[in-house]
Amino acid sequence: MSPTHRAARIEDGIHAVVERRLTARGWSPHLTPYVGYGAPGWVRVLARVLLAPPGTPRDERPERRGWRRFTTVSAEGIDVRVRLGEETHVVTSGRDGYVDVRLPADLPAGWATAQLSVGDTAPVETRLRIVGPETTYGVVSDVDDTVIVTMLPRPLVAFRNAFLVRESARTPVPGMAGLYADIVRAHPDVVFCYLSTGAWNTAAALGDFLARHGYPPGPLLLTDWGPTSTGWFRSGPAHKHAQLERLFADLPQVRWLLVGDDGQHDPTIYAEAAVAHPDRVRAIAIRQLSIGEQLAHHGVPTGPDPLTSAATEGGTPAVWAPDGSGLAAALRRRNLLPRR
Repeated sequence: MSPTHRAARIEDGIHAVVERRLTARGWSPHLTPYVGYGAPGWVRVLARVLLAPPGTPRDERPERRGWRRFTTVSAEGIDVRVRLGEETHVVTSGRDGYVDVRLPADLPAGWATAQLSVGDTAPVETRLRIVGPETTYGVVSDVDDTVIVTMLPRPLVAFRNAFLVRESARTPVPGMAGLYADIVRAHPDVVFCYLSTGAWNTAAALGDFLARHGYPPGPLLLTDWGPTSTGWFRSGPAHKHAQLERLFADLPQVRWLLVGDDGQHDPTIYAEAAVAHPDRVRAIAIRQLSIGEQLAHHGVPTGPDPLTSAATEGGTPAVWAPDGSGLAAALRRRNLLPRR
């Protein structure tokens, strides 16, 4: 086993000191549940344990102006009770307070709930999307600049979006909610997963944004900012590769439409997934950035990042368009979406 990177050891040491001092002042573990998923016989439960000051209501939501979301204190090594139907499991929060566990469960297909609790606090509920064996259509959707306008590579805009702007003031990408609604009409049991390199701290606000603008519900598969056991910074492409591989393994009967944008690495990541798993990728849909967004991402106007030729040569359909309406039309031309 390779040694933990020095940056991660420093971060862990700082967290340990802060956790001890706040616990001594009466702060206690506080659960933040995330939407999970599963299949007959098992579920993937996602949550985070944070320290909260005395008197904090257990159902308190993050303040909508983003800076408060990044001043949380995690709690590692906390026992978490997970009630699934009639069964209760005890798991332990890991590094940075995260819980990401696969547990046995006998839950019917559709939406279910789990109850999570720490210590003597009342339980909190989280939703679980149970994917039955008859569900064969899935959508993996990027978030930034695919369903929500962010222009993340531009530092000042990224700072404003993440730390200052309320989620209600964020702008949805035109037509994307309509595209996803068309997919739901054509495939009512479709499973949606939102895959992003954004931080888990923003999950509640992003979930509110998706619901407010009519996007189908589904798990958010986010990441954490800061050092890892192997380096100073987390790799966004590595996170997306790993989550795609896990979805392919967890839900082997599902074939996925992979939706992203051409501002960062989505075309290459999706093409590589299609080459490695041609039977698991139904098609690839890439939103093309506007000239203004290209300037924000690259500094100069550029054409869309091309998909690697191996994906399309291998038979995976790929479409491009500047918005959701264009992508819907392109998918219909390829007989990948029923005509209205």
